[in-house]
Amino acid sequence: MAAIAILIGGLLLAAIFYDIARLVSTYQSRRPPLSRIRGRRAALEDEERWCAGLLLHGRIDTASYQRRMTGLAHGQRVIEPRPRHSRH
Repeated sequence: MAAIAILIGGLLLAAIFYDIARLVSTYQSRRPPLSRIRGRRAALEDEERWCAGLLLHGRIDTASYQRRMTGLAHGQRVIEPRPRHSRH
């Protein structure tokens, strides 16, 4: 019985650490989840919500947000390159 409780506790801790790492990482996936399955229009709507979330959480600036929304209005996604950190 104790082994099952330890296993469940370990899985919960692993899920918590995974979620925290995902939230604090700067990596942005190329597509929001499930957008491939539902079609192009749904993908663009999901991308719009995704970009709004990025702006609200301070992950992108307003100029980047405007570029992305302009691209979405024209039916295309705007993928900006990840910033490279220069070493001094």
